[in-house]
Amino acid sequence: MVVLEQGLSTAMNAKIIGSGSEAIVLAHGYGADQSVWDKILPHLAQHYRVLVFDWTFSGAVKDPNLFDPVKYTSYEAFANDLIALVDEINLQSVVFVGHSMSGMVGCIASIKRPELFKRLILVGASPRYINIDGYEGGFEKSDVEQIILNIESNYENWATAFASLVVDQKDPLSVDKFTKCLRRMRPEAALPVAKIIFYSDERDILDKVMTPCTIIQTTSDIVVPKSVAFYMQNKIKGKSTVEIIETDGHFPQLTAHLQFLQVLGNVLGFSDLGHN
Repeated sequence: MVVLEQGLSTAMNAKIIGSGSEAIVLAHGYGADQSVWDKILPHLAQHYRVLVFDWTFSGAVKDPNLFDPVKYTSYEAFANDLIALVDEINLQSVVFVGHSMSGMVGCIASIKRPELFKRLILVGASPRYINIDGYEGGFEKSDVEQIILNIESNYENWATAFASLVVDQKDPLSVDKFTKCLRRMRPEAALPVAKIIFYSDERDILDKVMTPCTIIQTTSDIVVPKSVAFYMQNKIKGKSTVEIIETDGHFPQLTAHLQFLQVLGNVLGFSDLGHN
């Protein structure tokens, strides 16, 4: 166990960029890697030590054996990795920015180890994707079953189609970037992680989250309806606010990075974020 933890930061391509007394952790979502933060990283690094890394399922990770589908059957396994990584690098009281699935991972980690997290910034996060009475997750169960089937039957085709749905098409460079990231992910990791995400229901954990939260949502996201952000705000016990970015798609850090930086600057108290 000690050997794994000593090498976790290396295995997950972790690096710290920038300087400052405080640390900010950027955690990418499904199918991505740390390069999705490239546009905002230089701005944040002027104020913070910024930790970026790749989850074990990412196509950017060198060792394909790092992702073990027996170990990773829920968000909790990723939360444990996050805690181990932050501990290994010896950070405390970090600002955690979690995109998509990483939002819930950060929530779980903050419940387990509240002292590690000063603030959670949840970007396009959702506790549940399937609609149920009184809750709009954005997908019918049959939609999710079709997604899983498409991943199983022809992953590359699905990846290309999915990327063009979730990234704002007015920004073809960003669509292309995420398509390449997604297609680099190995199908044997892509399928089990998709099942964890799309079949998840973490609504019960929200009232255990005591860390202050900022929930960032775009005006139109095919993956997460805007109502989910307000649902989470109502359920989270800690102080939470919702910030809406006027853009389409699931990746504001790629397609609306200046607005995204402006929101981060307001939350973190840096008025010059997003200005060169």
